[in-house]
Parts: sequence; structure tokens; C-alpha cells
Amino acid sequence: MNKQKTNYLPIAVMFLLFFMIAFVTNLAGSMGVIVKNQYGVSNALSQLGTLANFIAYACMGIPAGLLLKRKGYKITSLAAVTVGLIGVAIQWVSGPAESFAVYVLGAFIAGFSMCMLNVVVNPMLNTLGGGGNRGNQLCLFGGSCNSIGGTITPILVGYLVGGSIDTATVGDASLVMIIAMATFALAALVIFFTDIPEPHMETAAERELRLSGKEQKDSHGPLSFRHFALGAIAIFFYVGVEVGVPNIANLYMSNDPLVGPEIAGTVVGIYWLLMLCGRLIGGAIGGKVSSKTMLTVVSATGIIFLILVMLIPASITINMFDHAIPVSMVFIMLTGLCTSVMWGNIFNLAAEGLGKYTPAASGIFMALVCGGGILPFLQGLVADHVSNMLISYVIPVIALAYILFYAVSGSKNVNKDIVVD
Repeated sequence: MNKQKTNYLPIAVMFLLFFMIAFVTNLAGSMGVIVKNQYGVSNALSQLGTLANFIAYACMGIPAGLLLKRKGYKITSLAAVTVGLIGVAIQWVSGPAESFAVYVLGAFIAGFSMCMLNVVVNPMLNTLGGGGNRGNQLCLFGGSCNSIGGTITPILVGYLVGGSIDTATVGDASLVMIIAMATFALAALVIFFTDIPEPHMETAAERELRLSGKEQKDSHGPLSFRHFALGAIAIFFYVGVEVGVPNIANLYMSNDPLVGPEIAGTVVGIYWLLMLCGRLIGGAIGGKVSSKTMLTVVSATGIIFLILVMLIPASITINMFDHAIPVSMVFIMLTGLCTSVMWGNIFNLAAEGLGKYTPAASGIFMALVCGGGILPFLQGLVADHVSNMLISYVIPVIALAYILFYAVSGSKNVNKDIVVD
């Protein structure tokens, strides 16, 4: 009973970090609408901030996993929030500097922070929950905090820009970046004074062996597990879907004179709000419904929703917020219910049975999160070369088809003979 009580504060800290991951990540996506118009770039280049943010994952994923193993959760998370503060500060400076390159640089540096935070929060919550369904349940509740951050950012950016996109600048969104920097500073203080368990950090004996060069090389690693390797690919596709679906919808609606950026930001905010609702529901039933079942249902449903987005004519509208919104955008919002629980389920399925390989596995996972930048960029390229931007949603449909395969077949652990203690 006492052990359970001592877990409350570390869990709360992980939830706060989950919030910051989405708040800062969605800043890059929301700013895509502004930089597209301010600098006159294409749909693809408008996603360059998002691409830079997520390419940082490919660079930092494995090093972050090593940092977690050698220095532990506390040091890794403190380093992450410090780097995040620097990255957002550079994005903020890009406003008065009126420099697209400075903005992209800031997004890239912020991406290092998001990668490091993700390396920390997922295995920590899974460990605090004891793995299995309970570990998945905590990851889903943590994801709810992630959705709150994701919901706030596009709505706030859309409100600051106002009804016209033609005169919007990066400086208009400076308040969002100031909030992010202040929250990073607060998070650093909370983490510094919080006692965080370190179940996966190397022991003094292991460190001595590593430094002396006498450390025994393990013939296995996370990629020795088929279900993990396929799960890492599923994460690549999932993050691309989660980010690309609202980003391209934001571009589509912001440039529609009947909708505009303020309403577009609100609609995209509802996508993230429904992700919050989905994660709360998933967290509530996560102890009873298996990750495999949950992932199968939501990936199949997401495919259906996005096919409807591509097929429903733009002329069919529905009145929302005193504006005529294309009905297809309603299914964009509903897709948030599907993407809401995918991360926790994929991570739970892929990390099951890894034991001592979990920290290194988390680092590899984070390297594959770069899909969150690559797939939206590819989707933007498709949008630039078709008459109807919504046809670009064929990219996330293909990604969801792979995730459905992983849920049904690829997630089975066929390497149980590998020793993980």
C-alpha cells in the first residue's frame, strides 16, 4: 500500500511531461499555416517545421535511450526540458528576426527535447503500472494529458491569428511560445525536487564494467524481438497519421475563405479534444480490454473515416461555430478518437516481454517517431500535386492499414526463448 502511494508524484510528473510533448509538438503543426502564408512556401514546405521537429527524433532516439540507461529518468527529463526551453526560445526569436530558417532551427532543437521526454515518460509509466494492461492504462491516462496540450495549441494559435491568414506572422503566436517556455521552467523545478524511481538505470557494478571495457556483449537486443521490430515501424506510421491528419486539415480550412484560420484552429483543436476523450475512455477500459483488440478496432475505424474524408464532396457542409464547415472535416475530428489510443497500445504490445532491453527499445522507438515529420511532408507533397488536397489522405490510410496488420498479426511475441532478466 505504501509503495502505491509513493508512485503518485512520479506519475503526476510523467503526466506533466506528456502535456508538454503535445503542446510544443503541435506548435510546429499550427505554425505551418502561418509560415505558408508569411513566407509564401508550398504545402510541403509549410510542414518543414514539423519535419525538423520529428527528424530530431531520428538523430536523438538511440542516444536518448543510452542517456536514460546511464543517467536515469530524472537527469534525462531535466536535460530534456532545458533543451525544450532553448528550442522554443529560438522559435520565438524567429518572429522579430523574420527568419524562416531560424524558425526551422528552433523546431529542430525543440524536437530533441520532445524525443528525450518521450524516451522517459513511456517506459516510466509502463513500469509504474507494472506492465500489462495496468501499464497500458497509465500510458493512456498520460496520453490524456498529452491531448490536453494538443487541444490548447491550435485553438490558441488560431485565436491569436484571428479571422485573416493573409497578414498573420510568427510574432502573432508569441504568446503560445512564452507559455511553453514558462511551463518548461516550471517542469524543471518540479522534476528537480521530485524523487523519481530509477528501475532501469545501470548499477555501479555495470558502470564499472562498461568503463573498464570488460562489459559482456549481449548477443541479443530489442530488434531481436520480431514483435518489437514490427511495432517500431507501426510507431513510425502512427505518429505520421496522428500529426498529418490535423495538419493538412488545418491548411485546407485556413485557406478556405468561408472558414479561415480561427475556425480551422478550433476544428483541429476538437480533433485533439476527441483524442483526449478517447484516451480517457481507453484508460477506463484498458484494464479489461486487451491492447490487441483495442488497436484492431480503432485502426480499422480510422481507415473508414479517412476514406470518407476523401470521398465526400466539399460542397456538402454542416453549420458549426456559425460557419459552413465541410462534412469531411467532421470525420477528421472523429479520427481523433481512433488515433487517441494507438500510441499506448502499440508501445504496450511492442514492449511486452522485453525486460532488460526496455530502455534501449524506448530509444529505438523514439528514432522511429520521425514518421511524424516525414509522413505529413509526403502528404503535403501529394497535396501540392492534386486538384483536391483531401486526396492526400491516401498516405495515412496506407499507414493505418499497416497498423491494422500489426494489431492482428505482427504483435505476437515469437521470441520468448530470449532471456530478458
